[in-house]
Amino acid sequence: MYKTDFPHSFPKDFLWGGATAANQIEGAFDVDGKKLTTAEVVKKATDRKTFTMSDVTKESIKEAIADPGVDNYPKRRGIDFYHHYEEDIKLFSEMGFKAFRLSLAWARIFPTGLEEKPNEKGLAFYDKVFATCKKYNIEPVVTLSHYEMPLELTLKYNGWADRKVIEHFTRYTKVVFERYRGIVKYWMTFNEINAASAGFIGTGAIDAHLTSKEQLQLRYQAVHHQFIASAIAVKQLHEIDPNATIGCMLARMQTYPATAKPADVRAAQVNDQLNLFFTDVQVRGEYPEFMNRYFKENGVTLEFAPGDVELLKEGVVDYLSFSYYMTTVSAADDKINQTLGNFAIGGSNPYLESSDWGWQIDPVGLRIALNELWDRYRVPLFIVENGLGAVDEIAEDGKIHDDYRIDYLRKHIEQMKLAIGDGVDLMGYTTWGPIDLISASTSEMSKRYGFIYVDQDDDGNGTLNRMPKDSFYWYKKVIASNGEEL
Repeated sequence: MYKTDFPHSFPKDFLWGGATAANQIEGAFDVDGKKLTTAEVVKKATDRKTFTMSDVTKESIKEAIADPGVDNYPKRRGIDFYHHYEEDIKLFSEMGFKAFRLSLAWARIFPTGLEEKPNEKGLAFYDKVFATCKKYNIEPVVTLSHYEMPLELTLKYNGWADRKVIEHFTRYTKVVFERYRGIVKYWMTFNEINAASAGFIGTGAIDAHLTSKEQLQLRYQAVHHQFIASAIAVKQLHEIDPNATIGCMLARMQTYPATAKPADVRAAQVNDQLNLFFTDVQVRGEYPEFMNRYFKENGVTLEFAPGDVELLKEGVVDYLSFSYYMTTVSAADDKINQTLGNFAIGGSNPYLESSDWGWQIDPVGLRIALNELWDRYRVPLFIVENGLGAVDEIAEDGKIHDDYRIDYLRKHIEQMKLAIGDGVDLMGYTTWGPIDLISASTSEMSKRYGFIYVDQDDDGNGTLNRMPKDSFYWYKKVIASNGEEL
């Protein structure tokens, strides 16, 4: 629509806040009836460049079940948010949070996933968390499935590889939608749903023993089941609580061609399509045509049940949320230098710096991603993860001077503001890890993202005391000025 000017500031109702995941903060993994989840059987990495979340086997799960401790499985202890939630949410309030993104631990509400009725003690915990958010006028943004599911569903069905899991998931979603009607306004279905292409982390399915072709078949079939579960959940929420909204969530992997060579441009386009396929289905309500060729050439044949096509159309999401940490480079050949991080999925860019974990830092790429997503989908966008994992040191004055984190976030927020000026409908920004937590990829504690320092090391030693960093006071100023003072 033509106008004589463009937006010069963030919307007045912009949702500033931070984002977490149950399996990285809650701890209390065996308290009040909760049972093990898929996240809690993944061993910690031996070094910070190793990604372990897809190297899960039947044998490694047996070993994890036999080990009742937390030393090898730090996600079982988290940062004990289960007993510190009031203190933590109060600290978020002191920063001025408008929104707090968190996930529900499915296994806290349905311990095995197979129960007909929910665990009341699990629901009671979230009752208290949401009541505390309300006390401080913080909107909860709730993810239904964030890299975890009840372990029993993996043991019985091999996770999302089996369509039967849909029934168990939608029983869970119906319960929480009804319980939190009028309390939770913003929901999300699957965290970074494209992680299903990496295996166990996203599908809960054991496939390390399969060939790469067999893995591809299983993973895309599993994600189809998630698409259907997501569509059903959307329909459930719209019926149960018409005033609430629900979005999908993508790990946005913006990529650039390595050169102006047409073959490299095409390689980048293909990688882009494989990333956006997931949101194409959930926002547009159907499989994009380009995937037909990809599936055929890679030997993937999906099983659709009667009514699936209609369900996908009927269950499109209200908004698109995404994480943004880095960009990559694509080339038609393998001669480009690969990124060195533990999340290495593309080529390195010589024009960018990298974090200690090898993730390339690209603030301008966020503006590019926002514009491309807005142009493609024309639905409200929500950045629900963005942040810098770094090793924080306590200085001689007893404080943490994390100017590097402030610099990272400032540059990304500047690009967000420019994208809003470009016409992008951006509804909010929740930084990843407003409080130090257990790393998703390596289960380290020393990979810190937070505005709030938690006194705990990689071995679980420490007081768990919370302490604001310099970035805490900086972000408080950003929120108070609605993004004008950076």
